[in-house]
Amino acid sequence: MTAGLPSHNASEPQPSSPSDSTPTTSSPHAYSHGHHASVLASHGVRTAEDSCAYFLDRLRPGDRVLDIGCGPGSITLDLARRVGPEGSVVGIDAAAPAVDAARAAARERGDVRTRFEVADAHDPSVELDAFDVVHAHQVLQHVTDPVGLLRRMAALCRPGGLVVARDADYGAMTWYPPAPGLDAWRSAYSAAARTLGHQPDAGRRLRQWANAAGLSVVWAGSSTWTYATEAATDWWGRTQARRVRESQFAQEASRVGCSAEEIEAMAAGWEDWAADPDAWFAMVHGEIIATRA
Repeated sequence: MTAGLPSHNASEPQPSSPSDSTPTTSSPHAYSHGHHASVLASHGVRTAEDSCAYFLDRLRPGDRVLDIGCGPGSITLDLARRVGPEGSVVGIDAAAPAVDAARAAARERGDVRTRFEVADAHDPSVELDAFDVVHAHQVLQHVTDPVGLLRRMAALCRPGGLVVARDADYGAMTWYPPAPGLDAWRSAYSAAARTLGHQPDAGRRLRQWANAAGLSVVWAGSSTWTYATEAATDWWGRTQARRVRESQFAQEASRVGCSAEEIEAMAAGWEDWAADPDAWFAMVHGEIIATRA
């Protein structure tokens, strides 16, 4: 699929990651992408269809769903539509700007049932044993203890409920034609994420993390977002160029030693790639469906 555009491909939407060593720096609430408008706009085009296809056949009308790290709420609101008026959906995010954007999206859709709250999964206000499905999309890669978060997600589920998660894998991302600016972008992002105690190659680790958390893995797999049309590559490349220049990425890249000139070269590299008629980009995601063991 083509993530975040008119068309995500369920098989369609950095230099290979540095080492697999666990960083010593820890920041449990740091979100390396930040919440600049360019980031929220990119996240806001995601749908349940292009981001949650791996578990939608298990979602039932009347289900109670918790969406952890809901961001601007586009996936959350799609899930609410699927569980119907007899179900309930709560989206939580630690960032107030993301929750504000999600509430605005709900108003635009006329959704008065879905709740969005500023909170994280460990907030005591989030009820234990209360949900049929606890979902996290692109969250585990951004926490210092993904195993602990999976345990907490299981505790929030009712007995027999589902823990579902999907995360990208930066080391597995691939593109054409070769682009030094994109290589540098992936290297900088991955290095910065690791200094925060995060794992940018999360996708390949979801099964291992779920096993370590003591969950029973029902299913583990992968899907891709692929940008391979003129509209998709133009949108993806220009969106990423804007994020390099304007979002928290520039600050994080600078923190790991990139100069302003190098950061601008990454943005320009994305624009050059976007303009290439042969451009192609695939982002691999790991996926997991699990229950309490």
